[in-house]
Amino acid sequence: MNRLAEFSKTTLIGGFLILLPIYLSLLLLLKTLKGVLALISPVTAQIPAAVAFKEVLAVLIVLAACFVAGLLVRTGPIARGVTAVERNMLEKIPGYSLMRGLASRIGGRDDAGTFEPALVEIEDALAPAMIIERLPDGRFTVLVPSVPTPAAGALYVLTADRVHPVDVPLHKLLKVYSKWGEGMADLVAAAKIPPRVG
Repeated sequence: MNRLAEFSKTTLIGGFLILLPIYLSLLLLLKTLKGVLALISPVTAQIPAAVAFKEVLAVLIVLAACFVAGLLVRTGPIARGVTAVERNMLEKIPGYSLMRGLASRIGGRDDAGTFEPALVEIEDALAPAMIIERLPDGRFTVLVPSVPTPAAGALYVLTADRVHPVDVPLHKLLKVYSKWGEGMADLVAAAKIPPRVG
């Protein structure tokens, strides 16, 4: 009888541990899809009712508009205008520069030289971080994000010997935070940390 009860309990718990993440993932996916459909609803409303798959067409229209906007921003006068608006208005909004830098790095634009993945020495520990900027005196401003949401964290100014750039894409560093540290071994292996003497 005890064996049957134990078998039933472990089987029930095992099934729960399998079904719960699937259920939560589906809920998150449906909520995201609902949010996307709400965002494109003004475009969907302009498409004639006779057109099949209005939502799909609306998404394609929005993507095409984003592509055209991206092309326009690459032209000289518009690029200078966007830069001026960013410098004079948008960069004064708290968090704008951080989000723009993160989006640029995740999108593969590494030209800014900021938000470079690194391991930093804080007390006797190594912490995954992002290099925000290099100061004129050789020190670094770094952001050590919090787990599991890398959009928040603590800022530090550290000397160069305590900051070790890691040759991995930024999304890999962010994944370590969102997965509660899983994948940290890859960051440590890719870090440029000189061996300790003594």
